[in-house]
Amino acid sequence: MRGFVIKEFFHIFRDYRSMLILFGMPVVQVLLFGFAITNEINDAEIAVLDYSKDNITQEITNKITSSGYFILNKNLEHEGQVAEEFRKGNIKEVIVFEDNFAKKLEKNHSAQIQILSDASDPNTANLLTSYTSGIIRNYQQQKFSEFSLPVEIKPESIMLYNPELKSVFMFVPGTITIILMLVSAMMTSISIAKEKEMGTMEVLLVSPLKPWQIIVGKVMPYVLLSFVNAITILLMGFFVFGMPVQGSVILLLLESLLFIVMALSLGIYISTVSSSQQIAMLLSMFALMLPTILLSGFIFPIENMPEILQWISHLMPSKWFIIIVKDIMLKGVGILYVWKETLIIILMTVFFIFLSVKKFKIRLE
Repeated sequence: MRGFVIKEFFHIFRDYRSMLILFGMPVVQVLLFGFAITNEINDAEIAVLDYSKDNITQEITNKITSSGYFILNKNLEHEGQVAEEFRKGNIKEVIVFEDNFAKKLEKNHSAQIQILSDASDPNTANLLTSYTSGIIRNYQQQKFSEFSLPVEIKPESIMLYNPELKSVFMFVPGTITIILMLVSAMMTSISIAKEKEMGTMEVLLVSPLKPWQIIVGKVMPYVLLSFVNAITILLMGFFVFGMPVQGSVILLLLESLLFIVMALSLGIYISTVSSSQQIAMLLSMFALMLPTILLSGFIFPIENMPEILQWISHLMPSKWFIIIVKDIMLKGVGILYVWKETLIIILMTVFFIFLSVKKFKIRLE
């Protein structure tokens, strides 16, 4: 077993194409994605914290929720719920009306609305804040244009988790997800497919190694190398782009390791249904790259997609890992807030390992 694992390391290091994919592509993608990505948003779930609960605040709330840009997820009762809802990831914005809102408008001709946005996705937060402020200004013009004295509603925007609206806070979690998914799954699928294509799989099959030992032996080097990739991207994000890690670094690394194992198990399954390296690469690239980029919420908000694509996105492991990475790095949450996403990735890992071993045994027969 030890000799088999060492052999796999030597095999990887002798293949310059594999080394280029493993270590060249991550650096290039980090730099490209960091300076090139933009996104848009249409619908978003928000919450309202209304201390006044008068007719004016109700009218503004109705105006915002009827605009087509927002969906009211929850009416909050106190300020302590705001951070909790943001950490859960249920909402992207909270609109706070101060106490005695209508009375202050009538007496002082001025009242304040606070707009709290989750800026872990800075483009989305900026757009949502602009939409909200525009709707409030439109309401103000329509409602108070006939008044002799000017009546002003002042929206105050506060960006949580990313006050400077750095786009790097969006692309690092997405880039690490894409790289780990594609590199881990693609390299593993090609490795096993290459053994079959060159005829060396028969040598392994007649050896004393059991099927699970062959699979583990093929996977182990890629686990370590992909883990190095993950650490490299995190270090580049921190030192080059100033990406913070507010939560536990150990938890973040463990979640990354879990995602790597999941991606590798998916790669093994692809290799078991592929007869050649070319087929394995095509399956890995086209079956994983586009869904990972388009349906994970990395570039395009899932809320904008048709409902059927939103359901399909739930089947994308990358979607859940991006949520985990963002929550740990930017919101500083612990396992209690990402246990659901972690459990989903664990179940997917077990599922792909089961399919891979079963298919591998069938080939042995």
